[in-house]
Amino acid sequence: MPGSAERPRVPPATDRAGTGEPLVRVEGVSLFFGEMPAVKNVSLTVDRGKIFGLIGSDGAGKSSLLRMIATMIRPTEGRILLNGYDVLSDRRKIKRLIGYMPQRFGLYEDLAVGENMDFFLDIFAVRGPERKERRDRFLGFSNLDPFEDRLAGNLSGGMKQKLGLACVLVHHPEILLLDEPTNGVDPVSRQEFWDILFQMRDEGMTILVSTAYLDEGEKCDLLALMHRGVFLALGPPAEIQGTFSTLEDAMIDRIGKADRELAHDQFKI
Repeated sequence: MPGSAERPRVPPATDRAGTGEPLVRVEGVSLFFGEMPAVKNVSLTVDRGKIFGLIGSDGAGKSSLLRMIATMIRPTEGRILLNGYDVLSDRRKIKRLIGYMPQRFGLYEDLAVGENMDFFLDIFAVRGPERKERRDRFLGFSNLDPFEDRLAGNLSGGMKQKLGLACVLVHHPEILLLDEPTNGVDPVSRQEFWDILFQMRDEGMTILVSTAYLDEGEKCDLLALMHRGVFLALGPPAEIQGTFSTLEDAMIDRIGKADRELAHDQFKI
């Protein structure tokens, strides 16, 4: 498949005040593994201070798309701009803008909760008065301060995810990328996790999150239904649901139609 050409840097949005430039811009992005497409010609924009959600079945391409935005994988085609910077040519600058939490976040289970926080504060070189303020804040509103001395390996699944999020947030990223962060987490911990996301959004953070839970999709400002590497729908959750009684019914209908069309294309003479 064709490779990506070197792209000129686009001036960051902060240099173009008043233009309303989206913080995240994905333009015609595709990703191929050999001849197998994982993502096909996807485009989207996300404004500052919004939550963008990705829903879809396993293997739909959600993780691949987030990993490209997080500069973990090079797109085969198209371009991705974060605050006007290209993820290929401006990777170092973008690293300062983003916080990325994969499905299996790399906590150190033999370190205590507080020691994990200190480790990530060291990685991001957070020092001085800011260090204590951020440490106290993110341990506090994740409800982890009573467990500061507990080994991370002895936490519940929900508490581990909240600790992972707190560690990602310590450098105050402008763009937060979360890959199914609440998968397998109990309902109470999921709600607490989303309460944190709402607070960060209200403070101006832009959040891109993939999820297997439709009720979480309904919490997003903008939602994309992804299937077989493409977007079947993109818009506010209520718009995607349309006249269907539930978002789940709307998803099932769209996926069913897409699969029938694909089968027809594959077998027509």
